[in-house]
Amino acid sequence: MDNRSFGAELFRQFIIFLAGGFIYGAIEIMYRGYTHPSMFITGGLCLVWVGGLNSFFSVKIPVLLQMLIGAVIITAAEFLCGLIVNIGFGMDVWDYSGLPFNIMGQVCLLFLCLWFVLSLPAIFIEDFIRQGMFGEEKKKYSWKF
Repeated sequence: MDNRSFGAELFRQFIIFLAGGFIYGAIEIMYRGYTHPSMFITGGLCLVWVGGLNSFFSVKIPVLLQMLIGAVIITAAEFLCGLIVNIGFGMDVWDYSGLPFNIMGQVCLLFLCLWFVLSLPAIFIEDFIRQGMFGEEKKKYSWKF
């Protein structure tokens, strides 16, 4: 994390979290017409975690591997959120039980693939925020394994 102060980095992460929450909510509203507050939290965390893959590791991770890891991170976050919100609290925010290859109706293969694709803009958005708002240097991406 270079020589940035903990407080400054915490602020950066908070801004990225807010952006992720708003973007995820907007995607849900466009896709199904509504969203849920739990999706704001999940989306915020996912942008911090997925975007952070190329910010906090000294080894450059190839973009396609970042996308794969991002898809797994988002799927795991969605599963955990589903266990809490849908199963634990019985809120039925979403239910993938009608889709093939689902786990407890909370995650499914189709959305894992979608998260793989959406991980790419998440990587770029997190970098754009860091560069545009906080003056960090432009990231260099590796497409080779």
